[in-house]
Amino acid sequence: MKIGYARVSTGDQKLSLQLEALKKAGCQRIFREKASGSYRDRPELGRMLDQLREGDVVAVWRLDRLARSTRDLLEIVAAIGTAGARFQSLSEPWADTTTHAGRMIMTIFAGIAEFERDLIRERTGAGRREAQRRGVRFGRPRKMNAEQQELARRLLKEGQSVREVARTFSVHPATLYRILAPASCS
Repeated sequence: MKIGYARVSTGDQKLSLQLEALKKAGCQRIFREKASGSYRDRPELGRMLDQLREGDVVAVWRLDRLARSTRDLLEIVAAIGTAGARFQSLSEPWADTTTHAGRMIMTIFAGIAEFERDLIRERTGAGRREAQRRGVRFGRPRKMNAEQQELARRLLKEGQSVREVARTFSVHPATLYRILAPASCS
């Protein structure tokens, strides 16, 4: 069966152009969605992927109707392939896994996307290591600096309760227990 998928990003946009093209291409069933393409978790897309059978062909008017990034596109096309179905874009004839040439091009795209992911991971790791070398601290900012922690310890030793000291520094009492030595919080 030839199955269509049509999507627009907002409620005020119309699906009519896509629906007409998909019907003209012979789609017997068309899944319609009004959701941003940047969301991977789209109900109609999920329903369509769940219902695919061996030999089905999924058609879209244009690639950007299916996915906004190469990575998402390749993951969705892989899910279609895993179901035993094939994929084709009506506006981009090279994106067609029903042909040998289309499968080859999609394989090349997948390789390029994997290469790009590896490069990004490598550059990010190198940048992170360099920043750490320069003293940049990653993660959430500390609730209390070293001077405040020392003052909190002194107040606790002088007899103030954990709750009073926490209120003084506008932190939760658990923060004091977490950052101060347990002996200081008695």
